[in-house]
Amino acid sequence: MPLLVNGARVDLARPTGDMIRAHPHLEEKAKLLRSQPAQTVEPKGLLYVQQREFAVTTPKDGSVSILGSDDATTCHIVVLRHTGSGATCLTHCDGSDTEAEVSLIMSSVKSFSSSTGCGRLEVHLVGGFNDDRQLSQKLTNQLLRAFDLQPEDVHLVTFCVTELNDREEQDIHFPIIYGIAVNVKTAEIFPATFPVKGPDEDLRSAHTLTGAPPWLPLQPPVFFQLTNIYDAKTEQLRIGPYFWGPFPHVDFWLEQDDAQILQNLSTSPLAEPPHFVSHIRSTLTFLKEHPFPSRSLFPDRKPRIYKKNEEGLWEQVCSDKI
Repeated sequence: MPLLVNGARVDLARPTGDMIRAHPHLEEKAKLLRSQPAQTVEPKGLLYVQQREFAVTTPKDGSVSILGSDDATTCHIVVLRHTGSGATCLTHCDGSDTEAEVSLIMSSVKSFSSSTGCGRLEVHLVGGFNDDRQLSQKLTNQLLRAFDLQPEDVHLVTFCVTELNDREEQDIHFPIIYGIAVNVKTAEIFPATFPVKGPDEDLRSAHTLTGAPPWLPLQPPVFFQLTNIYDAKTEQLRIGPYFWGPFPHVDFWLEQDDAQILQNLSTSPLAEPPHFVSHIRSTLTFLKEHPFPSRSLFPDRKPRIYKKNEEGLWEQVCSDKI
């Protein structure tokens, strides 16, 4: 069944601008979302999702109340929710394998909604801007087409992407919203920033970087499937096991100045948030320190498992306690 807006199928043969003009309420909703100041989301009750990860849970979750992600420039953040069960998925897509990723998150949400007799699937798309290489527009089109190919009806509710998430300053384009959060209890979606992006921020970033998109000149890309990091039934965050070999030219990249890293390791150098370079350096340093994660990080080939403690913060648990 198709991707729907107000019950009508989206005509993907036409430019997205035509869809926006045909459904002005989408533009109004995007305008309202853009007008909201970004809220700072603290770690308590938060499940932070990095690029090429996803997480799904329900309002019954006693540990996680907020799903969120940020640092999206050309990337898009996708929220898929079933209105009957309340099952909610958030993912951070970069265009690596969009069709497979959409099928994966659809299956994940449906797995929590199969016994629900009422409700519908609603999707919210946020991110991207009018970048010079048109990577944002390409990803927007990929996501629309991927949802349109699904066997179930999917209702497009929020469309704050690319041209609807763009601002211009001195002839340079930037995203307006870099990150969002969704409250899984209330279904509220809002612009957000996250001072803490763990646990295992560098490890998770290293996993992403070792499967770098083809437009980054790091190494031949080794694409991996979108990673589900959360088990809502046990309320456990599961990281890994991840495996890679020595990262090519890691010393070379660590020797480069900030401008070179920004220019070569970003899809949109002029639009990155201020901490982008320090984040990349930290990830490269982690890769240098752990050339063989099978030895140093995952010798037993088991995931690193976390649960929320009484303070609502992630705490690593031993495998034998699971």
